[in-house]
Amino acid sequence: MTTTTPRTATTGKDGDTSDLASFGYGQQLHRSIGSFGSFAAGFSFVSILTTVFQLFAFGFSFGGPSFFWTWPIVFVGQLLVALCFAELAARYPISGCIYQWATRLGGHLWGWMAGWLMLVAQVVTVAGAAIALQVVLPAIWSGFQLFGGDPSLSSTTGSTNAVLLGVILLVVTTAINSVGVRVMSIINSTGVVCELVGVTLLCIALFAHAKRGPGIVLHTAGIGGQGAGYLWSFAISGLMAAYVLVGFDSAGELSEETKNPRRTAPRTILRAVVVSGVGGAFMLLATMMAANSVDDGSLGDPTQGLPSVLLSRLGDTLGRVFLVDVVIAVSVCTLAIQTATTRMLFSMARDRVLPFSTALAKVNPRTGTPIRPAIVVGVLVSVLLLVNVGNPALFTTLASVCIMLLYIAYLMVTTPLLLRRLRGWPAGDSATPAQEKLFSLGRWGIVVNVLAVLWGLVMVINLGWPRSAVFDPAGGNWYLKWFAELFLAGALVVGALAYLHQRQENRREAAALDPVPALGFAGQLA
Repeated sequence: MTTTTPRTATTGKDGDTSDLASFGYGQQLHRSIGSFGSFAAGFSFVSILTTVFQLFAFGFSFGGPSFFWTWPIVFVGQLLVALCFAELAARYPISGCIYQWATRLGGHLWGWMAGWLMLVAQVVTVAGAAIALQVVLPAIWSGFQLFGGDPSLSSTTGSTNAVLLGVILLVVTTAINSVGVRVMSIINSTGVVCELVGVTLLCIALFAHAKRGPGIVLHTAGIGGQGAGYLWSFAISGLMAAYVLVGFDSAGELSEETKNPRRTAPRTILRAVVVSGVGGAFMLLATMMAANSVDDGSLGDPTQGLPSVLLSRLGDTLGRVFLVDVVIAVSVCTLAIQTATTRMLFSMARDRVLPFSTALAKVNPRTGTPIRPAIVVGVLVSVLLLVNVGNPALFTTLASVCIMLLYIAYLMVTTPLLLRRLRGWPAGDSATPAQEKLFSLGRWGIVVNVLAVLWGLVMVINLGWPRSAVFDPAGGNWYLKWFAELFLAGALVVGALAYLHQRQENRREAAALDPVPALGFAGQLA
């Protein structure tokens, strides 16, 4: 990586190319994404239609109607993180943003660790998004349940069917990602338009069929107990919102393919969080106001949940139309997450910090797309799903683990950023073009950053806390209770081995190019 020097503001295609070159990278990816496409990348990663439908029953089962309040709490916390990311996106418009930001703020080893954890988390997140088809397709038509039996993700037949549907979806998204970013962006943006329209119309329809007032969110409906017992359940129900409101940084992941990214990415990162936060809050409120009952257990039942509210309150035909829109949202969500993961893999491979970096860093000159990373991600996610065929705890386990790793990776950006900020950042930052005004928190920077770090610490603890109710609801598998910690340890061990292997490869290649220093080094060891 190169040290940059101050430069004048640049605009347009050639300006964006020279801007990227100042970081030491050539323009290999095709730069064709506009403002809406950048917003769509972040919004579709969050995908409130996908994740709220997927996780509503989980949150409600632990907290009842009052679990609604976990949503604004998580929204405010994630908005603090997004504000920090917006500043970084304006100053480091490079693909693989979490890795790139952490490296420039905390050093090479720190950045590699953040990038590796983010990469692992993204791969698992793609799997979690892909299996969301199981929540809606069997509800639209029973023929989508190819394995007879219970369609719930918590059942053996449901989880098996989810894997099959997920792998089919991954074949499609991998093909789209291999064709080119423009095609991906068009499909993704179209899907986001459908999702935005769907969320709006869904909320209007549910509010029009409300059976109770908004005061329902002040009740627990007897779920979770009383006093301190309910607070514990409330904290667990908050995992639902924590699972949903992530991935808004995807606009930064596509910086090298975005026009004028220094100005575009910060706005679209924040826009993705705000639109998702507001839209999700209205969805939760509308669902609980329109549900036939909030105390008969149906809203907390994974086989019923939010889809059952649509079908029962809006009628079979209209309800299925909205469920089709959810299928579209799930598909573009999976596509967007896979795209972001592909760019992270490409960015780290380009810096030669991953095994097989030479092959993974190549970009197809015709499509301007890193095709091999797209295929690798598709294969890895498919294998991850296939080895979990028939595992009833598949969904909750995958969701909990991948989101915990995402929050750790985010924390590995906001923490060194705070330390740099205390030393005067961004004043004098060589990555900031001279005479160009970029997004800045100004005097609020330290306050926002401190709160973002504290928020990240609280959420990592809450997400990783070994609860049987979350990780092993069926009981009898002690390792599932500690799966988050075991998975984190395993990811770090595998990552360390991969890192050391690649360092040896880099040294061998350097020695082959320049044998004299290598002989001297060998002599010193002897």
